[in-house]
Amino acid sequence: MSIKTVTVIGAGTMGAGIAQVCAQSGWQTNLFDAFPEGLEKGMKTIDSFWQKGIARGKTTQQQKQDWSENITQFTDMKAAVRQADLVIEAVPEIPKLKSEIFEQLGKYTNQSCILATNTSSLSIADIATASGCPERVIGMHFFNPVPIMKLLELVRHDLCSQKTIEIAQQAGMQMNKTTILVNNIPGFATSRLGVVLGNEAIRMLADGVASAKDIDTAMVLGYKHPMGPLALTDLVGLDVRRDILRNLQKSFDDDSYAPHPLMEKLVASGRLGKKTGKGIYDWSSGEAEECQLPK
Repeated sequence: MSIKTVTVIGAGTMGAGIAQVCAQSGWQTNLFDAFPEGLEKGMKTIDSFWQKGIARGKTTQQQKQDWSENITQFTDMKAAVRQADLVIEAVPEIPKLKSEIFEQLGKYTNQSCILATNTSSLSIADIATASGCPERVIGMHFFNPVPIMKLLELVRHDLCSQKTIEIAQQAGMQMNKTTILVNNIPGFATSRLGVVLGNEAIRMLADGVASAKDIDTAMVLGYKHPMGPLALTDLVGLDVRRDILRNLQKSFDDDSYAPHPLMEKLVASGRLGKKTGKGIYDWSSGEAEECQLPK
């Protein structure tokens, strides 16, 4: 199946990034958000990314214009998905919300449309069941920032059809992503490894092993990670990481996955990371700066 139109559900950080990549891939891209202010913010994020590319000489003004013309904004979900060949949901990690959306997608989309969820930890099978057409549903886990990160983790469940997997792989290739295929196990491959490393780094920070900068530098220079685990936790969002850990703790009935108390304190105080300006680091200057942590 040739993909011509893609609808992205949710214009937050991940949704905006996914929509940007889809537009750059030459697809008609419908960006849906239930809130007009959410759409406006998402479009500003995309525009800002393109403007930075122009300033750095990596993007031309003509490219930006062409890509912009590929994106159409919607606040009506039914209209947004009606002609879609692929729908990618990118709303917050709230099971009830995702199930409600997929129940609607099962009714509003045509029978050949592939339905994907960008969840980083929730059960794909549960989300697929809500759609009423589980064979068309797959996990497509993107990484932040979507336009830069090359990996796309595809997650299959027992009722996912081979055709759905192949179309998702094709879509990933067209988006210039490298895809991996994993089974529907809590945390998949990437989230499970990533959050455990991040949680342990926070434990080390709380125990006074080293400063946040030095812990991150150890992983960047010692293990060739592109970014340290603490800076990455701030980039992803401490609330997102906390919720993934809680899900793993519950799914495996294993308290070793419990979020560290420092992570809980930071989330409770509204310090969620780069998106709020402060988390483990202070990001107000645009760069990660050491700052005092709650005791």
